[in-house]
Amino acid sequence: MPNASDAVTAELVSLVMRHAASDGTHGTAIPALHLMRASAPAQRLPAVYEPGVVLVVQGRKQATLGTELLSYDPLHCLVVSVTMLPLAQIVEASPERPYLCLRLDVDPRELGALVLDTPEAPTTAAARGLNVARVSAPLLDAMLRLLRLLDTPRDAAVLAPLVQREILYRVLTSGDLGPRLRALSAADSHAQRIGRAIELLKRRFAEPVRVEEVAQAAAMSPSSLHQHFKQVTTMSPLQYQKMLRLHHARQLMLVGGIDAALAGHRVGYESPSQFSREYRRLFGAPPKADAALVRRAVTITS
Repeated sequence: MPNASDAVTAELVSLVMRHAASDGTHGTAIPALHLMRASAPAQRLPAVYEPGVVLVVQGRKQATLGTELLSYDPLHCLVVSVTMLPLAQIVEASPERPYLCLRLDVDPRELGALVLDTPEAPTTAAARGLNVARVSAPLLDAMLRLLRLLDTPRDAAVLAPLVQREILYRVLTSGDLGPRLRALSAADSHAQRIGRAIELLKRRFAEPVRVEEVAQAAAMSPSSLHQHFKQVTTMSPLQYQKMLRLHHARQLMLVGGIDAALAGHRVGYESPSQFSREYRRLFGAPPKADAALVRRAVTITS
């Protein structure tokens, strides 16, 4: 006999299918809410995950951080606390049962303000910036109510911010995720300092940045920065900056249509051969060949 969560999931699937009628990522009338659909599994590739809450309503996806494998499906949600750079892969999808998910962007400042309204024991320990937990019934219900608002745009303008706040509250009060999010939002915690270091690297990814500068932004010593940065992101600050550069170069080629040499130069590479070598190591193919493969795949699925 179907239970209440089955009925909620079925309605979520129907709503996402209707508002994301084709494969790809779709914006919505609620600016922070994005819908994703894919009709086939995808290879594992480097990805950029911005802060947010991701709920899969059909299919399954995996994210790899270092040696840690995170799997999320209709029973689990993914919470991204700072910009993360995992390897990601859709592992369960078909034309009959496409992979469907929704992503709700999270403003770290809003999260920090909400933490102040839901006080618990403070913590300063660094926490991983990407976490998976089982979806609670109240969180699932709040997600459904947010998605229903897409059918009533006039109501969404007033009610969506309230439901979004409730979703964050549900995540913060989760036994599994709450403490980790609090660590990343607590004023002057190690984790929040790492967040400031990440923001500096995102602003200046194309520039030569000394570790000492990043450490100063985080109000840490270089050795402490390295230790805590790796706890949150699974990589060093310079590895993180290199991945940001390569991701941005890929976007410049795919969206901007510029050639590999110019893309590499724009993101801070002086040597085209070094750019091509490091790009291939990350994405599995040289820049020009990778861009052609992605464009061909988009043409086939569109």
